[in-house]
Amino acid sequence: MTTPIPARETSFRKLKMLAKILGFFGLSSCALPPVPGENAKLVTAREKQEVAVFFIGNSYSFGVPGQFRKIAESRGRKVRVGHSTYGGWTLAKHVEHSPTLEKLRNGKWDVVVIQEQSLLPSRKEGIRKKSMDPAVRFFVTEARAAGAVPLLYQTWGRRDGDPDFPGDNFIHMNSRVRKGYRAASENAGDVAIVPAGDAWEREFMAGRGSDLYVDDGSHPSSFGNEITAREFYRVIFGED
Repeated sequence: MTTPIPARETSFRKLKMLAKILGFFGLSSCALPPVPGENAKLVTAREKQEVAVFFIGNSYSFGVPGQFRKIAESRGRKVRVGHSTYGGWTLAKHVEHSPTLEKLRNGKWDVVVIQEQSLLPSRKEGIRKKSMDPAVRFFVTEARAAGAVPLLYQTWGRRDGDPDFPGDNFIHMNSRVRKGYRAASENAGDVAIVPAGDAWEREFMAGRGSDLYVDDGSHPSSFGNEITAREFYRVIFGED
């Protein structure tokens, strides 16, 4: 008697196949490089004794700053991390939150990481332009005024996709999130992107997608945080 394959395992096999197909068309070129001038600022920051990085976002950023610091210090880099992160918050809510603005303006940061609520980047263009883009532009402007390099934190698709999109899955949602952050970057005058979602997609392609999440299929496991933090290290320090 043949043992049936669990539905979850079958689903991940299908996603892995889809990821390989879609990955052929653009994963390798998905990250926008730092804009001219800001690339030089990143190079200068790398030469400092301590690099200061500030994270603005929500629960997808809870475990990343500490993991990023751990990776950096394991490679002989000293970093100072700060954050203003609240579960479920949008960037628009941060715009109205004075403690976020005070930390950003007074922290003497080298890098400011900007992370939107997980669903907004994957929504229809009209919704994204209204709900996400103005807040992104606001924080990009604030970061640059404070002398820091802004980075957009491209998150990932949920394990089973967006619940408001019937038949959705990780690959399709991840593709929309990628497009949403690219568009937000362009609308903010070109901003470098940390493509964490693309790193997650590579893990799916390698058969490790289920290890990235906690049980809710949305938030990162310790492994998911590590994969994300590696992308931050790669972009900020220019090293794999």
